[in-house]
Amino acid sequence: MIGKNSKLNTAGALLFLGGLQWVMAVMAAETLFPDYSTRANDLSDLASTVPPNTSLIEPSATLFNAATFLLGLMVLISAALIYFDCRARLFITLFSVFGVGAMGVGVFPGDTGFIHGLSALVTFLASSLSAIAAWRLEKSPLSYISVIVGLFSLTVLLLAIFAGEASPFWIAFGRGGEERMVAYPVVAWMMCFGGYLMGVPGAEDSFPKIQ
Repeated sequence: MIGKNSKLNTAGALLFLGGLQWVMAVMAAETLFPDYSTRANDLSDLASTVPPNTSLIEPSATLFNAATFLLGLMVLISAALIYFDCRARLFITLFSVFGVGAMGVGVFPGDTGFIHGLSALVTFLASSLSAIAAWRLEKSPLSYISVIVGLFSLTVLLLAIFAGEASPFWIAFGRGGEERMVAYPVVAWMMCFGGYLMGVPGAEDSFPKIQ
């Protein structure tokens, strides 16, 4: 039952459901994609592999694109609702960019080339930084968990960018596993953050009014 602080409660519900539907859609898309490998294939290969050897498999493509767009939309709406309670500009900006980036991934699959790569990079970077920036809005232990999750995903991302196939995560888990080490922790954090927001009972327990 929604408490007095309905905006935060609603934002939390959207974040939890957004993460849950995305994880379930990805699992469904993977099972429907012939010979798909979580070690060798990127997440976005579910929508379309990159040029010049593009491959689009349905219904995996529609499932992934729709779920990723919906994830981004729910993040963006949640960012707006949180802003009404706490004008933490850095977090709201990063979280909004995360949402827009994810929507971009859903609209521009791998066969669109550069714009897809840019959307994915923005999504990964903004989501990791959002988790770190959220520590000011949360109480412990979630505040500490947020920083750890954000730093972990950011570290994996930077190693993927600058070390390439020499990254220890690529060597250990393959290209697809490395990408999942970036994406899954921040989606899990997002769902935890959503649960945290759903637990806010009233204005007296809401976020500090960070300007």
